[in-house]
Amino acid sequence: MNSKNKPTFTLAEIAAKVGGTIDGDDSVLISGVAPIESAGQGAITFVANKRYARFLETTGASAVVLDMATEHATKPVLRHKNPYFAFARIVDLFHPNERRLVPGCHPTTIIENDVRIADTAGIGPFCHISEDSSIGEDSQLLSSVYVGKHVTIGNNCLIYPGVIILDNTTIGNNVIIHASTVIGSDGFGFAESDTGLKKVKQVGWVEIADDVEIGSNCSIDRGALGPTKIGRGTKIDNLVQIAHNVEIGEHSIIVAQVGISGSTKIGNGVILAGQVGLVGHIEIGDGVKIGAQSGVNKSVPPGKMLFGYPAREIMLAKRIEAALTRLPDLLTRVRKLEKKLDSESGK
Repeated sequence: MNSKNKPTFTLAEIAAKVGGTIDGDDSVLISGVAPIESAGQGAITFVANKRYARFLETTGASAVVLDMATEHATKPVLRHKNPYFAFARIVDLFHPNERRLVPGCHPTTIIENDVRIADTAGIGPFCHISEDSSIGEDSQLLSSVYVGKHVTIGNNCLIYPGVIILDNTTIGNNVIIHASTVIGSDGFGFAESDTGLKKVKQVGWVEIADDVEIGSNCSIDRGALGPTKIGRGTKIDNLVQIAHNVEIGEHSIIVAQVGISGSTKIGNGVILAGQVGLVGHIEIGDGVKIGAQSGVNKSVPPGKMLFGYPAREIMLAKRIEAALTRLPDLLTRVRKLEKKLDSESGK
């Protein structure tokens, strides 16, 4: 955004827009957002994690977004029951979405037969759109995007450079796909024989629902026969592998470097933290949370919290971890007891 057009709001105006209340001077002018440890005059910042509360007394920000309970007296405070969500809305005020491309196709775009592109869609340089595919209203393919045959991309989607969307993929509305991600690559299927491994053709497809965001350098494989599915509102971080015929429900969070093996079904509102690995053909129930670097080798009922390798219920995993840290001392004590017993028995 051009600095000359940089918006400025009073704290009262911001509170009205995000649904917060004010402690202190609500007329203070806010011209931007910044991290609490480096914010300066005119900026608004936030604390949603107690680890950052230590910066409250030293921050140079003009105002702070806090929860309803945290005490703070030196700066005007915008209070909200969900300060992180409120701050996300404040960021939108100062950095509204801007269209990256004008409607129409760049002269370098390759468009095959029977392609349907909405008048308001924008297709950037060096994109390739294969036959019988469609691009919806206000969608933008920024640059060097490949769209295979019989692909449907909905309205208001943002596809970053280098994304590859292969044949028969269906993408809903308001979907964001970041750079260099591949949608619809072959699943990893091979049949063993006396002469080696025979590739099993992957003839399924991928279905991505509305409001999904997919990070950079992800691979989402097509189904072997039917679909691989990503549910509405699910957010996928960078470097995630989703194998063939996986189904992920609505509003789940898949963090970086997660690997999900084939035909696994994941429910709604699931959180898989970084580097979680799931074997194939299992079911993860609604609301399950699995801690970072955990390995999941069996189905998980709804609502459970798991951690570890193999993944166990989190309190059991913590007790096991605590016991492991005491093993060296325990072994020392056992050896002393053994020596004492040997001495008493005359050995």
